[in-house]
Amino acid sequence: MKTVTSGGAVLHVQVDGPEAGPVVMFANSLGTDLRVWDPLLPHLPQGLRIVRFDKRGHGLSDCPPAPYDMNTLVEDAEAVADALGVSQIAFVGLSIGGLIGQGLAARRPDLIKALVLMDTAAKIGTPEMWQARIDGVRADGLGGMADAILDRWFAPEMRNDAAALAPWRNMLSRTPVEGYVGCCAAIAGADFTASTADLAIPVMAMAGSEDGSTPPDLVRATADLCGAAFHVIDAAGHLPCVEKPAETAALITAFLKETGHV
Repeated sequence: MKTVTSGGAVLHVQVDGPEAGPVVMFANSLGTDLRVWDPLLPHLPQGLRIVRFDKRGHGLSDCPPAPYDMNTLVEDAEAVADALGVSQIAFVGLSIGGLIGQGLAARRPDLIKALVLMDTAAKIGTPEMWQARIDGVRADGLGGMADAILDRWFAPEMRNDAAALAPWRNMLSRTPVEGYVGCCAAIAGADFTASTADLAIPVMAMAGSEDGSTPPDLVRATADLCGAAFHVIDAAGHLPCVEKPAETAALITAFLKETGHV
């Protein structure tokens, strides 16, 4: 188990694959930890150096008091990359992880070679919407809001399979409230419209057809902003890496090949 300290917070980091392999760094969504990528990884090419980390307030990372800001979350990802001594990274960001990826690509073009934006956007929602979410979580806890969140996360087939849904409900419900609302505040204040439009690296975007958090049209608008290829994954919600791991991995693999990463 690896750890990296950033801004006073100890972050949990997992690295798999050969040290000399091309680096693919993953940043996960709000209310999940790095295990959200577990279904996807077996479908990726062999020989990659896979870097994953738990955002502050999630998984096994420290949970400082809320609120957080997006600059801090970007600095956390930067600290992980610098501590591992990696560069020429293909960064895959899901939801808030996609915001982190956009921020890091703009801040450190020396680190990021290519960017995959999964079910995310340059700006997600409004401050008022996120404040309502924060207020709801403070009042009812994540367990009390889990049904509504899971409805946005997954397509009907997954939502109707109680056994398949249970681990993700548990992951969400066990996320520290401070970590969840801290990241909500970071999303509320994030707008990468200008810097993402100026990105000079290859970008590929994708969205689940049934995503209730960042619908395909929202993701497509960000893809258009930076001239990225855009793909819709049928019968998937906000976490296509969970519901459709083979299809999602195939899109990522094709992009890695197009960009010369593998």
